[in-house]
Amino acid sequence: MGWVYLVVAIVLEVSGTTCMKLSDGFTRVVPSVLMFVFYLLSISSVAVALKTIGVGVAYAIWSGLGTALIAAIGIFAFREPVTALKLFSIALIIAGVVGLNLGGSH
Repeated sequence: MGWVYLVVAIVLEVSGTTCMKLSDGFTRVVPSVLMFVFYLLSISSVAVALKTIGVGVAYAIWSGLGTALIAAIGIFAFREPVTALKLFSIALIIAGVVGLNLGGSH
């Protein structure tokens, strides 16, 4: 069940970061409030996930996949430039997350 909470935490963190962008420097109220709500729920979900997942693995997956997903959202939703280096770097993040999972918290 910890993995479900971790996935929920990642989705909430990515939602919070997206709302941060949409808040336009806290000048838009709804995205600003949603950002705080999503981050609070995300951190709460990570805390529950840590009951059954090691902290190093959980945090690395949470931050790594969150970073890769928000980079993809930046490219597709916010039209940020795509470079080979950016794509390679995202692939390295994902490879690191896979490596941590294979190394596991067993």
